[in-house]
Amino acid sequence: MKTATYKVVVGPEGYLPPAAATRGVTLPDTGQAIMEGALVDVDAAMSAIAQKLVSAKNPVFFPGPLILWDWKPGVAEKAIALKSLAEVVGAKIIPMPDYRPKYPMINPAIEVNPNHPNLTIWHNKIDVCLFIGVHCHYANVALKIIRGGTDCYTVALCAEAGHEDAMISLRDSGICELQRLRELVNELKAGRAND
Repeated sequence: MKTATYKVVVGPEGYLPPAAATRGVTLPDTGQAIMEGALVDVDAAMSAIAQKLVSAKNPVFFPGPLILWDWKPGVAEKAIALKSLAEVVGAKIIPMPDYRPKYPMINPAIEVNPNHPNLTIWHNKIDVCLFIGVHCHYANVALKIIRGGTDCYTVALCAEAGHEDAMISLRDSGICELQRLRELVNELKAGRAND
């Protein structure tokens, strides 16, 4: 495991937190993930995500347009897998259907303002959030804002290269990763029930 000089942890870190990439955090190669700024094995990251989701008081999934809109083959199946994971976790789903600013008012109980995701986190008292299907450039900005102004633990399941500004980020995430996370969550819940 490679240790970065900068650790990406929950905030609040301040009004202008640095982009993790400017502090030496690099995107993972295939077979790796990012966990709090360090490159780790995907299995370790998946286990940590499952632990965070199971132990969260109020986990919330933030699906973006890439999973909300059925725009190419496989997206509807991925959305079904995400909904199944949310049900097992007991997570609420608050969509980010587009990236237009929601001014002057937004109802943070039902939608995320991508320019101020911290408002939705604060309003709903979210302690763990999971981003999926959000375009990378918007996800990185929103994740940085969340880290800067809240104490919410962020997870990003990216279909591309990952997000260095999330506390945990998987790359190349698809249906298989969602199904594996569901299995891990079920195993953890079964273990806790047997204790």
